[in-house]
Amino acid sequence: MELRHLQHFVAVAEDQHFTRAAERLMVSQSGLSASIRALERELRAPLFVRTTRRVTLTEAGRALLSEAERILAQVRAAHEAVAAVQGVVRGTLAVGTEQCIAGVHVAGLLAAFRRLHPDVEIRLRQTGSGALGEEVAAGRLDLAFAYRTQSDSDQLRCAPLATEPMYVLCHPDHRLAGAAALTPEDVAGEVFVDFHPDWGPRRATDAAFAGAGVRRTVALEVNDVHSLLDLVDENLGVAVVPRHFRHKREALTALPLKGTGEAAYETVALLPPVRATSPAARALMALLETGSA
Repeated sequence: MELRHLQHFVAVAEDQHFTRAAERLMVSQSGLSASIRALERELRAPLFVRTTRRVTLTEAGRALLSEAERILAQVRAAHEAVAAVQGVVRGTLAVGTEQCIAGVHVAGLLAAFRRLHPDVEIRLRQTGSGALGEEVAAGRLDLAFAYRTQSDSDQLRCAPLATEPMYVLCHPDHRLAGAAALTPEDVAGEVFVDFHPDWGPRRATDAAFAGAGVRRTVALEVNDVHSLLDLVDENLGVAVVPRHFRHKREALTALPLKGTGEAAYETVALLPPVRATSPAARALMALLETGSA
């Protein structure tokens, strides 16, 4: 099995199309097809279901994909490690993050990194914490800034960034706006604005209400902070968010959420095991830890 076979396989799996993958790899379509057939012969299993419009992975292809991505990530890390010994940080830095993460100013950190390491290509992906953890573990991301969803494991380690309490955001004219603090029971019957279930603030809020034995219904589900704040600003619902969100829309009323065992929103840097952490990821974390960003 050759590395180029795995590279070709991953490209086709990502693009779901032989022609587009061949163009991206700058190889002929016939050569790409031959590479995939050679891999299928060696593994004695079809990897794709081919149609006139696209290709999809077979069960065997899905099983191979995560391993192929991990192998290619390790090869890349090996090249970058040798370069780092020679005093050069190069290659690619693939970073993931949630929106408005606490404990790190992502844009400023990446800008400081680029000034120090201009030869490194920076890639950024924004999505929910669960997906970010999976992508770091699979080697598709070098590291990610996310809500803590798990403890350290064989595939992931967590470097703490910040911990803060949860607050209820509501319109100043809302009936609850005059309270000093609120409990899950106080807001159980309200219309809730919240994020997609994979986003960290949603996970923290769901855990707080489940821990208090209180059911709630999210009627207005969004995927970005501005939409959440706009909906609350129009008095269409209330939101439970990390404390630092209250500064993003000063006109809204922010009330501490109590009675949940002091529900906490904990953010971390998700990293692969030390031996698999790329030099670029180590350099980025060093910047963060020294406060140089």
